[in-house]
Amino acid sequence: RKTGDGPEGLAFTRPKVAVDPQHVAAYARVCEFPRKETLPLTYPHMLAFPLHMAIMTSPDFPYPAIGTVHLENSIKATRPIGLHERLNVTVRTGPERAHAKGRMVDFHASVQSEDETVWESTSTYLRLGRGDDSAPAGLAVPEAPEATIQWQLPADLGRSYAAVSGDHNPIHLYPLTAKALGFPRQIAHGMWSLARCVAAVENRLPDAVQVDVAFKKPILLPGTVGFGQRRDGADLAFALANPRDGAPHLVGIATPA
Repeated sequence: RKTGDGPEGLAFTRPKVAVDPQHVAAYARVCEFPRKETLPLTYPHMLAFPLHMAIMTSPDFPYPAIGTVHLENSIKATRPIGLHERLNVTVRTGPERAHAKGRMVDFHASVQSEDETVWESTSTYLRLGRGDDSAPAGLAVPEAPEATIQWQLPADLGRSYAAVSGDHNPIHLYPLTAKALGFPRQIAHGMWSLARCVAAVENRLPDAVQVDVAFKKPILLPGTVGFGQRRDGADLAFALANPRDGAPHLVGIATPA
């Protein structure tokens, strides 16, 4: 039962988290990161996601987790994080904001090693409902670069990512469970699509980097997506799109932090 009046100010913390190198390796395989002695840029989201769910399932959070859409994501890293560092992870919610299709809430995650903040992210979730056409536009990202390579995505990709991420939302698992929630068949996780893009360009990114993405149309599984990237000075724009009609699934930009 939801009893909260608003989402702002909810917070949970995980202190002194020890990273499991075997879990990192499993995550790297699913998202196609190279094996290193440091964490993939997107991996700390795996440590923060249980706190996202703790907030969403709290009676004080006004909306149910099912039906809440991951709309945008921003990640800022100040340096690579070693496999054997112990980390403090905190997630807190910001104030509710208007959107043309409902209401938005930002989940701010912070990861500290000792007293140093080494990684931060903002995950923006949309609760569909009565919108406000005058609401400010969302994250500003550049025009999507043209796709130059295609990736074939298997039907079980959502289940593979769920196994390493803990995100078992039914829309990602099977045709039957996805159809029950309004999709023709299962769809890829947004955070997998972000991670896969970062994995494709990670050797071109600086150690201190910010990555901003907007999730557009869902990726149906199995399916084919087109990936493109474009260098704009020090910035690197990237995108996933439907190769048949060019409709974007994800658009993003990486900038030096």
